[in-house]
This record gives sequence, C-alpha cells and structure tokens, in this order.
Amino acid sequence: MSQSGQKAPDLRYLNAYSPQLQQQAHDLLEAEKTADFFLKRYPEVHGINGTRPLYEYTMALKNQFMRSSAPISKVIYDDKIHVINNALGLHTFVSRVQGNKLKAKNEIRISSLFRRIPEPLLKMIVVHELAHLREKSHDKAFYKLCCYMEPDYHQLEFDLRLYLCHRDRFGDLW
Repeated sequence: MSQSGQKAPDLRYLNAYSPQLQQQAHDLLEAEKTADFFLKRYPEVHGINGTRPLYEYTMALKNQFMRSSAPISKVIYDDKIHVINNALGLHTFVSRVQGNKLKAKNEIRISSLFRRIPEPLLKMIVVHELAHLREKSHDKAFYKLCCYMEPDYHQLEFDLRLYLCHRDRFGDLW
C-alpha cells in the first residue's frame, strides 16, 4: 500500500518496456502526478465521437500515407474490445465467397474507451491499425511504417500505455 492507502500501481501495460522506464512510471503513479503530466501534455480530447467522423479521420490518414493499400470497408468504435487483452484496436480481414469470387474486406475497430482521449493518442491507435494493412506482424518494418505516418509514434504509444495504468488506478481523466 502507498501513503494514500492505494495499492501499488499495476504496470501490466508497460511490461514490454525497460525496467528503468517501468520504475519511472511507477514513481509517477505513486506520487499521483500522472494526471498533471497528462493534462499539461494533452489538455483537450478529440471531437471524433461517431462512426462517420472516425471513418473520415482514418481515411484521411490512409489517403495521405498509404494511398495504394487495400481499401477499408469499415472503421468503428467497438464496445466489445477490452484493453485487458492488450488490444487498443483491431484490424480484421474478412474474406467471403460470393459466387465464384472471393471478396475481402478490411475493417478497423477501436475500443470505445478511446472516444474521449486526446487526438494525438487516437492518431497513434489509428496509425497502428492502418500499418496492419501492409504489415501483419509487429516487426521492424511495421514500426518503421508507424513512425513514417506518426514520427512521435513510440512516445505516444508509451503515453497511452501509461494513461491506461493511470486509468486503472485513478479512473478516467478526460
């Protein structure tokens, strides 16, 4: 237990990071300074609340950076995606047989939890899912593509994961 009576911070979203970064995150959470950190860095939430605006936002990024990639048929906020499973969003590839043809559709689903977060963090999630149109696995080429679309990708991913730790401990911030 910490001084405030809260249990020790759960850092499960930061397991892939170095022990030094995990310790810094732990110290920030223990000192209850994450809210100030986030509100200073990201003072406003995005206004992309509905399915149509999310689709348009995603397509604008796709058209800017990945014009020749496969088309996307659907982009939605999904209430069924739980961050606990380490999924911030999902890129699904659906194949259907229609007559003698195989129809393929790409869909992007983003956890409804992210309806009310700052735009840079939403952009990181969308960029991540768009990168899966070309690169299926999380390898060097995948992260290179993510950084091409969003140069601060790695920092934004860390910040989002730290926010999830904050949210588990203190609740929603925005």
